[in-house]
Amino acid sequence: MNPYEHRPWLAHYADGVPSAIEEPTQTLVDMIDDAVRRFRRRTALEFFGAETSYRELGEQIASAAEGLRRLGVVAGDRVALVLPNCPQHVAAFYAVLRLGAIVVEHNPLYTPPELRHQFEDHGARVAIVWNSVADTVAEFPSDIRPDHIVSVDLTRALPFGKRMALRLPIPKARRSRAALTTTPRARGLVEWKRLTSRRALATRHPRPSLDDTAVLQYTSGTTGTPKGAVLSHRNLRANAMQGRAWVPGLAEGEEVFYGVLPLFHAYGMTLCLTFAMSIGARLVLFPKFDSGLVLDAARHSPPTFLPAVPPIYDQLVHAAARHPRALERIRFAISGAMSLPIATVDRWESATGGLLVEGYGMTESSPISVGNPMGPTRRPGTVGVPFPSTEIRVVDPDEPDADRPAGEAGELLVRGPQVFQGYWRRPTETAETLLPGGWLRTGDIVHVSDDGFVTIVDRVKELIITGGFNVSPSEVEAALLAHPDVRGAAVVGLPRASGGEAVAAGVELREGAVFDEAALRDFCRTSLTPYKVPRRIELFDELPRSLIGKVLRRAVRDELIEQG
Repeated sequence: MNPYEHRPWLAHYADGVPSAIEEPTQTLVDMIDDAVRRFRRRTALEFFGAETSYRELGEQIASAAEGLRRLGVVAGDRVALVLPNCPQHVAAFYAVLRLGAIVVEHNPLYTPPELRHQFEDHGARVAIVWNSVADTVAEFPSDIRPDHIVSVDLTRALPFGKRMALRLPIPKARRSRAALTTTPRARGLVEWKRLTSRRALATRHPRPSLDDTAVLQYTSGTTGTPKGAVLSHRNLRANAMQGRAWVPGLAEGEEVFYGVLPLFHAYGMTLCLTFAMSIGARLVLFPKFDSGLVLDAARHSPPTFLPAVPPIYDQLVHAAARHPRALERIRFAISGAMSLPIATVDRWESATGGLLVEGYGMTESSPISVGNPMGPTRRPGTVGVPFPSTEIRVVDPDEPDADRPAGEAGELLVRGPQVFQGYWRRPTETAETLLPGGWLRTGDIVHVSDDGFVTIVDRVKELIITGGFNVSPSEVEAALLAHPDVRGAAVVGLPRASGGEAVAAGVELREGAVFDEAALRDFCRTSLTPYKVPRRIELFDELPRSLIGKVLRRAVRDELIEQG
């Protein structure tokens, strides 16, 4: 029996928050069309001062959809987006969905091997990419290279005079002269400007349904290498509705959201691409987080809602010390992707006068399933209580059918309209994660208080959460083991005082090899994106192993912590 069926947490909801949301009736396409109709003259997007109205955004979506249709995109096709935050990203996202096709989001700073793995898996025949990485995608083997690559020059979205202000990191592996030009040299490319120069898509063109797949979002899930989480229009629309219900004080058409989270991440996608757009907010986009850029933008368009991760809140408070009024209009801030230190909450709320609460979720739940109430009942140090229309169970991680008694720690299971459909073409992994009855295994060990507040205790999974991103230890270990001098490797996450974890590794070397930490780190950078590269690598004469020879990561982690 589930001891949490009676939902004790409802008593702690902020005033006006319902126990359940209405059943979604709009796809994401219907949702953005409704926003365009209701907020036509209001600003939808702001990018370094350049503004795009909801009417203009609607026109861009329709013309991009027509351009993609002419390239052969049909319902069910996967279309890869490899873009930082920019206006073109938003238009491309909704244009793909308008055709009934499936968006596949990618980190544009991924290394070629990382991108290639995902393209091999989803098989997109069209990709819309940042021009600085277009050559990388164009150079994939012919069997996985998209038929069409749409190249996006971010500087075209900047106001005149600010184009030189845009500086984005490019992985060293791609820092060729061609990668830094605004017009890629790879063959078969179509410029975004040309794609969107066509007339608008016909209004009679078939539209997607609620249960159609909207997005494939790659995640390491609870185990293993990245795989595509299948998220339907219903899943993503429901989570946006849950977010809207969670913050009853929001004024539709009046809020200013700051898009400092990457839109290619599930957290940024829902909070900014869907939730913000659904209420007619002004979305101020930043291609990378920079406290100076944020404070500059705040002088023109003061933010009222800021979704972010703990380090961003700390950096902004520190940077705003000389400009104490820069953040004072932020009424609501929701933190996710890593634990939120109580000290960060205190500093932020003292500096802004607004609320900062922690939320919890995973890509497989679109992503938010639990959050602290936006009001006096919030409880810093916990991740909060289940969202409207969301149920939880706490079970034995070895026997997920067995509920733990109230108050006992166990693995958290979640059920609700935001829970995903499964992993792309991976029925075995789907069955391991999505249990009968629609219950999602989170892989997190939690304690639930008598009144329903959830506290994360530990993780069943061994994923490392750094900077808000999941890192698979197996993937980093494979990169280290590819080095000719490395015989064994164990990758773990070490706790940071600021929250989250740092990627660290223990290695065994082959006989006669000389340990060179910097060289190993440089070697990893050739195949791993920067946040996956171990910040610390320690030499072990012999890594701790089980009786069957499996490296014991937890023992390695304990030893590294003890060493300090």
